[in-house]
Amino acid sequence: MNLEQLRGFVEVARVGHFTRAAKALHLTQPSLSRQIAGLEHDLGSELFHRARGHITLTAAGEALWPVARRMLADAEDIRRQMAELTDLRRGRVRLGATPTLCVSLVADALAAFHADHPGIELHLTERGSRGLIEELAAGALDLALVITSQARPAPAPSLAHSPLLSEELVVVGGGNSPFGGRDALTLAELARMPQIVFPSSYDLRATLDEAFRAAGLTPRVVLEGAEMDAVLRFVELKMGVALVPAMVLKDRPGLSSVRLVQPRLTRTISLARRQDVSPTRAAAALQRVLLSTADALADGGDGLVSRVSPECPRRESNPRPRD
Repeated sequence: MNLEQLRGFVEVARVGHFTRAAKALHLTQPSLSRQIAGLEHDLGSELFHRARGHITLTAAGEALWPVARRMLADAEDIRRQMAELTDLRRGRVRLGATPTLCVSLVADALAAFHADHPGIELHLTERGSRGLIEELAAGALDLALVITSQARPAPAPSLAHSPLLSEELVVVGGGNSPFGGRDALTLAELARMPQIVFPSSYDLRATLDEAFRAAGLTPRVVLEGAEMDAVLRFVELKMGVALVPAMVLKDRPGLSSVRLVQPRLTRTISLARRQDVSPTRAAAALQRVLLSTADALADGGDGLVSRVSPECPRRESNPRPRD
């Protein structure tokens, strides 16, 4: 028994005539008759009383009629749902990202994606890179934006990952001219300023601490342990300065920034996904939006944000995840 046989049966039962049913189905009358005969053979029962010019349902046909209509309706519903998934009218995509990226790259990308595909459900997970890598490996995420480094690789599942952006870390202060007109600071100058610093688990904190240790400097910390939004708010209130990713300063007129030199500190943002699972159409579409958003941010980043690699994701057995 197949859908074509059921479709033929329903149409003959509806019009009560083989020839008219065959015409409606764009079949020849003998082809339709063979379909019905095959269905009757499969079911072991005659479905129609056949009299010249008059076709009626048998008891078996009466029993099959509502079932066949329901099966055809279900098949059409499945076909419609699959078409909606294919055309990105429905679906789901699960993205993970570090908190600092959620206020910049992720916000821009998800807004653009939702405008083009409002029927797709979006799920966002904010965690450190290590946690995101674990969720990606467990199948809880489709894509993840993480901070990576190739130094001291740690055990990790086999992933496909593509470096997207290199982002400069800048010194931010409250007000219009907190740095006395300078457009850059050295690490030694930064060490003498009151600083708001992140928790020790943050990669940003680890990067800055390592830089101070390497230079033999001791920073002047006035507050530590705050998350990104709180750090920026404390800086706006002029409690101190902070070292932050350049992209988080978008749409924050209460803050000013200068570049850090000697040394210049950067971080690499990568897009990761499982190598052994093909992305859904929704995930593939979001990946394209993330790439185009990265291009736009690099073009408008005043040299603080640059595109690393526009090509397709490459396989990396042990990417070094950073929080």
